[in-house]
Amino acid sequence: MTTPAVEVRSPARSAAPRLTLGALLATALLLLPFTVSSFWIRIATEVLLWAGLAQSWNIIGGYTGYLSFGHGAFFGLGAYVTGIGMTVLGWPFPAGLAVSGVLAAALAAAIGYPTLRLRGAYFAIATWAFGEMLRQVATVLEVTGGAFGMRLPPFLNLPFFYYITLGTSTLVYVTTYLLLERSPFGYKLLAIREHEEAAEMVGVNTVGVKINAFALSAFFPGVLGGIYAYWLTYIHPDSVLGGIITDLMVVMVFLGGMGTFWGPLLGAFLVQLVSRSLWLVWGESTLYLVIIGAAICIVVLFMPGGIVGLLEGRRAPLLAPRAAWRWWRERVRW
Repeated sequence: MTTPAVEVRSPARSAAPRLTLGALLATALLLLPFTVSSFWIRIATEVLLWAGLAQSWNIIGGYTGYLSFGHGAFFGLGAYVTGIGMTVLGWPFPAGLAVSGVLAAALAAAIGYPTLRLRGAYFAIATWAFGEMLRQVATVLEVTGGAFGMRLPPFLNLPFFYYITLGTSTLVYVTTYLLLERSPFGYKLLAIREHEEAAEMVGVNTVGVKINAFALSAFFPGVLGGIYAYWLTYIHPDSVLGGIITDLMVVMVFLGGMGTFWGPLLGAFLVQLVSRSLWLVWGESTLYLVIIGAAICIVVLFMPGGIVGLLEGRRAPLLAPRAAWRWWRERVRW
């Protein structure tokens, strides 16, 4: 009796298609400014910016299960710190970015120390209140320009902002892959999300891990906020600290797939591309918000795993509303 031959695929062979796809994608992104018009360079920069912001929120909201409704505050903080550093203190742009990221992470750690001990919806409420407080402070301070906003030195170089946004957003995804997908730190976050009490019982310092995750998730919005401010050269409290910043991060992650690696990138690409396409058709109309809102309702009600979950077919692909509600309750602490 002969044993049927079984084909064994080596890890290097199975990873070859992913590496090839990644190399092609990287090449396309690097060559993009040389092949498209200025308009599409701007659109691509916006997509990359939001992809980085959405993945940053996904670290605390998706991997840890704690909904932050004030995450846009770190983006606005980075914008103002870079702006004040360049216009008032005379810092070079890279120094402003570095200080913005570090300050956003330090502030997140300080806020997270008391609030991440809270259960239920209190963390979400506390982060929303923090974001609103920061917006009010920016509105009354003289150094921020108050409600009139502030101007940064103009630097009209679209490829420069494209590449620096590409580099920062790539760093967000590489960090997420190494720290959350392939390290004990990521496994601890998943344990907290699935059953925090059980994680504590097996010796996980849940508060410390959550604070580190919250600080990490705030660092990148701080840097991206600084890039955004220098890119637009004009910021005001509503443009960088408005609630819509956090709302869009959440929407993109929900649509793409909460707690997944590729979900935020997919969600950012779809939301930004659809909103810009509709803007081209309807101008300044905000009808696209209605369409995006309807899409989110469908995702929440029937496919809580988002588009990535639907494609993989194993993370609650399509559920009835009651089953979808149970899916959310098991993974989100509110």
